[in-house]
Amino acid sequence: MRPVKLTAVALAAMLGLGLAACGGDGEDSGAAAPAGSAPMSSAPASSAPAMADGQFGPGCAAVPTDASNPGSFAAMAKVPVATAASGNPVLSTLVTAVKQAGLVDSLNSAPGVTVFAPTNDAFGKLPKADLDKVLADKKMLTDVLTYHVVEGRLSPDQLAGTHKTLQGGEVTVAGSGTEFTVNGASTVVCGNVQTANATVYIVDSVLMPKS
Repeated sequence: MRPVKLTAVALAAMLGLGLAACGGDGEDSGAAAPAGSAPMSSAPASSAPAMADGQFGPGCAAVPTDASNPGSFAAMAKVPVATAASGNPVLSTLVTAVKQAGLVDSLNSAPGVTVFAPTNDAFGKLPKADLDKVLADKKMLTDVLTYHVVEGRLSPDQLAGTHKTLQGGEVTVAGSGTEFTVNGASTVVCGNVQTANATVYIVDSVLMPKS
């Protein structure tokens, strides 16, 4: 996809979007955050050890543990990425953006991708007026969302380095073990989350494509 020039304000706005959805482009997810779910932490990933199934980072504590909950790691692993994210209580803002951009089917049918998914808290830092503006511009929204997606499923030991995104730009990941940052600013707060067709790294800041 050809990158577009974006103003700083527009970029910040777009980035208040998210990267997930449930069924088709015209369906509502109907997913609600379970009562009592904890907010996603933005603390360094080193503050929490890797989990038994391979996920790591303090933000993983906000994910439901009941396997019957659609937002749990076990449930997410059984369905494609857009559907999986729609059940996760910390990614509800992403659901709205992906549906608005018409990317649900594309993400769900991708043969294998890595997704850097900003949390709701990351989006909450952005002005609502700017967010609404970008949601109304499908091309801008698509460019921002696809900047968060990399071809291929990257395991933690493959994550560090520079990777080309579906938007056409590049993201640079630094770190090792359970500590990673993306583009020097966004921290992975829950990593190595598996879905049927993607590996997801939940991050605490939205990634901005270069103009």
